[in-house]
Amino acid sequence: MSGTGAGPDPGADEPASAPELSGQFLRDLLRSVRGVFAVVDAQNWQPILETARFFELFPPDPAEPDGPLGARIEGMDADRAADRVARRRPYSVDVEVSVGPRTLSLTVAFHAADLAGRPVVIIEATDMTKAKETEYMLDSYSRMAEKNARELQREKERAERLLLNIMPRAVFEEMKDFGSVSPQRFDQATILMLDFVDFTEMTVSRHPGELVSELNDIFSAFDRIVELFGCERMKTIGDAYMAVSGLPEANDEHAQAIARVALRMRRYLQKRNESRLEPWLGRIGIHSGPVVGSIVGVQKYVYDIFGPGVNMAARLEAFADPMQIVVSSATYDRISDEFTCRELGEHPIKGFGTQSLYSLESEWKHRR
Repeated sequence: MSGTGAGPDPGADEPASAPELSGQFLRDLLRSVRGVFAVVDAQNWQPILETARFFELFPPDPAEPDGPLGARIEGMDADRAADRVARRRPYSVDVEVSVGPRTLSLTVAFHAADLAGRPVVIIEATDMTKAKETEYMLDSYSRMAEKNARELQREKERAERLLLNIMPRAVFEEMKDFGSVSPQRFDQATILMLDFVDFTEMTVSRHPGELVSELNDIFSAFDRIVELFGCERMKTIGDAYMAVSGLPEANDEHAQAIARVALRMRRYLQKRNESRLEPWLGRIGIHSGPVVGSIVGVQKYVYDIFGPGVNMAARLEAFADPMQIVVSSATYDRISDEFTCRELGEHPIKGFGTQSLYSLESEWKHRR
């Protein structure tokens, strides 16, 4: 049977050809992309393609619209960029760009590539503004935290200095570690009490500022003397000054240490009075005996010592003549091998009966 059938459609099974991507098509495509990148000729750095956002952020100079793209990126080292790209090495630069009222932080990266056999440079800008803002905020918080830490440290040191002015360091350390200080009995201690002759009359006849200033100078000098010999200034009450040796840390030579302090206090006053119209005449009493040390007070607390030893030293100070150092027999027995003492005989001391008293004159063995 013969017949003719319809022949096959010559184009029925052939795929449709893809449209050619023209340069205009690519430019139109890039204009619709929100990314920030461009392609430039590697030889003259003239832009081949660029996104609208790139053009917005890095516009050409109106006076030189056909200039190389590198001139549009402020802060870019054109020679270094060209050299790095020519060697196929990456190059980047951080720039800031103003867009209206905002300032954007961008990182612009340059990479070498080939476009249809033509050497080109792909330039891509990444918005680092939020990252920079976060970094700045973290840096600000860090600096603030460091500042607060320094201020807290200064306040801590200031509080420690204030506490060390009212209590011995060993007591302060115990209070810092445990939050409280247990009362302690010290059987081996020597107490010094000093006050000034006619101080009440001085407060009436002299200017208050001048009087307090001089008293402060004298007590500051006493503090240095007390510290020099490892003793502790306990407190001052008006013109009275109390120092102790043998607590809170034991000292086998507590009596000798206080005796040296007393002699140097008297010598300091003698030298000071040589240049003054109105002298400061001190009386000093010294006694060796047991005392109890403890912190007293709740809100305004202070470390203080109590007991017969303190009372005896106060009685001897009241007994002393101006610029005299009176010591009890308990102290004399401890220092007589190293110090010159003059016997004062036996005298009744309120609360302690009849006591043998001595006047401390000088030191035999001169030590520092």
